[in-house]
Amino acid sequence: QAQLVESGGGLVQAGDSLTLSCAASERTIVNYRIGWFRQAPGQERGLVAWITGGGVGTYYADSVKGRFTITRDSAKNTAYLQMNSLNPEDTAVYYCAAGLLGDGRMSRNYQYWGQGTQVTVSS
Repeated sequence: QAQLVESGGGLVQAGDSLTLSCAASERTIVNYRIGWFRQAPGQERGLVAWITGGGVGTYYADSVKGRFTITRDSAKNTAYLQMNSLNPEDTAVYYCAAGLLGDGRMSRNYQYWGQGTQVTVSS
């Protein structure tokens, strides 16, 4: 069973940047789509961005488009989420997930999940 481990979260100020990492334990994940989701207190978990197994295709939620960039390094079996111009509304627990089929915007289409990393943006 593949495991995903997120890292890179923390406390930053509005306008700062932060890069999250998602390291996969199994080499097979290189073929999976990787998604980043986030969940703020009292809110549902929602998609931030996803990237295809080959790293060619990407998708971003409107709220982060132009500020966040998702990438992956197949050699390192790791995906990244570069977050720029952070604002307090970006405060949430960020999760990475891996999935093969279906609409990448839907959390139910991801088979493997990390434990999450907290991102807090102060104003």
